[in-house]
Amino acid sequence: MRNILLSAATVLLAGTTLVGSANSAELPRGAAHNIVLVHGAFVDQTSWQPVADILSKKGYNVTLVENPLTSLTADVDATKQALAKQDGKTVLVGHSWGGVVITQAGNDPKVSALVYVSAFAPEVGQSLALLSKAGPPTEGGNAIHPDAKGNLYIDPKVFPSAVAADLPPEIAEHLANSQLPLNHVAFEAPVSIAAWRDKPTFYVITTKDKVIAPEVQKLFATRMKAQITEVAGSHASLVVHAKQVAEVIEKAALAK
Repeated sequence: MRNILLSAATVLLAGTTLVGSANSAELPRGAAHNIVLVHGAFVDQTSWQPVADILSKKGYNVTLVENPLTSLTADVDATKQALAKQDGKTVLVGHSWGGVVITQAGNDPKVSALVYVSAFAPEVGQSLALLSKAGPPTEGGNAIHPDAKGNLYIDPKVFPSAVAADLPPEIAEHLANSQLPLNHVAFEAPVSIAAWRDKPTFYVITTKDKVIAPEVQKLFATRMKAQITEVAGSHASLVVHAKQVAEVIEKAALAK
């Protein structure tokens, strides 16, 4: 999966990374220098690589969390380990399932702002299972099924159109066939902390999303009183629209 996503980033974002390289001056005064990126279910941390490349070239210290996807506790622990290594103010960012993780882990005193990118944003006591029932059903949501061991996958035949319609078909199909499962234990676990209640919060709504309905994303963002940015892309917008996502993260780095 790493190689295919990096290939996608190279093909789709060559111009963007060149822009980032040309602007690798000092960071704005008072900006958080650290960015921690938390990936969602069914993919690995390389899904964030296009955004990470842009931010790194601008001088930010970027960390990609590798979620085990075995439980909420395990993923939160992985994120907390990454936060423990940061020196100073840090923006914590989550995509999809990663939104649940940053909601629980984001109360760390180093975290200066939270960014949700087409992500679930639970309230205390809410689980992904509960949130997935909110709003209208989606093509991607309906295609999530457990295997014999209780691990959840998106139907590979549905994955390309539901998750990554704006990626090249061969890349979307490869991702569909190399998914990382999310354990049902993670799906059912409620959060006990809602870090967004005490942190500046930003939300990127993906208006062509077929996994989390855009209307539901807007409900999450409104409830959190987040600063909202809309991107005309799919659930894979963190790859295809990496430049716009990175711009939101940079705004969050200046939040007070």
